[in-house]
Amino acid sequence: MKLTILSTSDTHGYVFPTNYVKKGSTQGFGLARAATVVAREQAAADGPVVTIENGDFLEGSPLAYYVARVQPQHDPAPLMAIYNQIHYDCGILGNHEFNYGQDYLQAAIRDAKRQILCANILDHNGDPEYGQPYTILEKAGLKIGILGLTTQAVYKWEKATNIKGLQFESAFLAAKKYVPILRQKADVVIVSYHGGFERDLATGKPNDIHVGENEAYHMMAEIPGIDAMITGHQHRQIATELFDVPTTQPGFRGQAVGKITLDLKRDATGKVTVINHDSELISATKAPLDHDVINAAATLNTRVGRWLDQPLGHINGDMTFTDPFAARLRETPYIEFIQQVQMATMGADISATALFSDEALGFENPITMRNIMTNYVYPNGLSLLNITGADLKGALEVSARYFTILNGQIAVNPAFIHPKRRQYNYDMYEGVHYKLNIAQPVGQRVEELTYHGQPVRADQQLRIVLNQYRAVGGGHYSMYEASKIVAESQSPMSELIADYLQAHPTVDATTNDNFSVVNEPHPTNDENHT
Repeated sequence: MKLTILSTSDTHGYVFPTNYVKKGSTQGFGLARAATVVAREQAAADGPVVTIENGDFLEGSPLAYYVARVQPQHDPAPLMAIYNQIHYDCGILGNHEFNYGQDYLQAAIRDAKRQILCANILDHNGDPEYGQPYTILEKAGLKIGILGLTTQAVYKWEKATNIKGLQFESAFLAAKKYVPILRQKADVVIVSYHGGFERDLATGKPNDIHVGENEAYHMMAEIPGIDAMITGHQHRQIATELFDVPTTQPGFRGQAVGKITLDLKRDATGKVTVINHDSELISATKAPLDHDVINAAATLNTRVGRWLDQPLGHINGDMTFTDPFAARLRETPYIEFIQQVQMATMGADISATALFSDEALGFENPITMRNIMTNYVYPNGLSLLNITGADLKGALEVSARYFTILNGQIAVNPAFIHPKRRQYNYDMYEGVHYKLNIAQPVGQRVEELTYHGQPVRADQQLRIVLNQYRAVGGGHYSMYEASKIVAESQSPMSELIADYLQAHPTVDATTNDNFSVVNEPHPTNDENHT
């Protein structure tokens, strides 16, 4: 007998094949494409099929944002009606499922036709809060056990009010508890984990920034009895085996569908053994759009399009750019504008923000919600923090890690590209002047740091505005933490930008060039004495 395991992951509400940057653009991804692949593979399978949605479906696209924050009902039903067109057996929660709060998530779970599994997000009593920890499906006389797990790192990033009362247990510890239970009850054990790999799959060397964020390697190495491992979160495209266990990770936005095939044999005692396995990714790049998904989304898509294209403000000058890498080396009018909005909103005179994605190319004229949603892609609000000069310098040193020197030139540190792209963890600062000298060792790159024209002292008290992810230390910024927060906005940044433009319908594209990123080796001691 063959068992086929199909999975999608990290679709982030991208139903249509567009990144929304340009109206009418079409790309090789989207839930509507992935749905076609899933249906085709389900129909063609030789034997029973299990289909899993592996998390991060509620947040990410402008369409998902519109459902959660713009439509009057703030009800996830329209989005869930789209996902319900795909015949999923079960679903896992991703870290981004919490971005709009627990009430919204619980409503989504109620609307989902798939069974939600989550073993390691617990209530105050230590019991699973969302759905069951596992399920056992019976198909063609086969008992198929599926364990659902979510990256424990949610608590490191998420706004405190969105995860109040929850405990996030290690996925490894939860798997260590439940896999033996499933092994006794089921013929086949599948672990579906919204998390990825913390070690290089070829060498086994650690390659993760956040300890505990990804635990798939540890699970597969140390927990016997897993027949298949579904992963996600890192947006990687993986189809391989590790410790003789097949595993997949199908990218993001519906780029591909993970497929694992298990060849099974049942002996005279009734015990089922995996005698062979295969893993692959089925690309959705050229797949036609699924009619049921498109029809379910059509009315909503029309509303989203109108909302995205409404003009909000006029620019004197130019806030666009063509080279995202260059835009991180020297300040652009777009970044300066975002800093101005943040400082005006929270009453701070120091601000930090990132260029979150290489798809971001600044604001066109006039500024529309489409510009805002495709440049500032996360629904974070803002926090105001009391920090010291030492905190500020430490944070700048963390940002400086984004760069390295390759072949004598400034380049992006590979750790920010693989195993996951993390452009959002490089911040640019306003309200201070500074230089990042990448020729110097890590931790010693911040030079000429001044505030109001004076060198910043280590014990100096400062107030800074940050997005809420960074304010609690997200991105390895340990100097920022919840205890230093003195005020928070209640609105996401996209709304704050729109509000600012309502008050300032015409804005100027300016920059004060307050920072630079350079490659300037210092003379050695020997050179100083020649």
